[in-house]
Amino acid sequence: MADQAQILPGTLDLLILKAVSLGPLHGYGVLLRIAQISGQALTIEQGALYPALFRLLRQGLLKASWGTSENNRRAKFYELTAAGRKRLGEETDDWNRLATAIATALKARPEEI
Repeated sequence: MADQAQILPGTLDLLILKAVSLGPLHGYGVLLRIAQISGQALTIEQGALYPALFRLLRQGLLKASWGTSENNRRAKFYELTAAGRKRLGEETDDWNRLATAIATALKARPEEI
């Protein structure tokens, strides 16, 4: 099992949008999917997840509908809207540019300056 990583401020929404882009999920399923797709390196607390889901719903990036979970309980399932899919693409591009810039900066050697 990989070491747990800290989630950077502002990345939770991106992770939720990515998780939900892979298929409709109920809240707890979002937590499990983020852990799964991060190789168990990221764990989201429920206290952070549900306010973020509400915020994404309010922004029109997710839509929700009631359904039955795998353990036969009533649950709210989340899906991306068209606006959510667009935002996911934009934020993914932004994140990849930032990650590349940071990786480049970290590779700098004194003789290169």
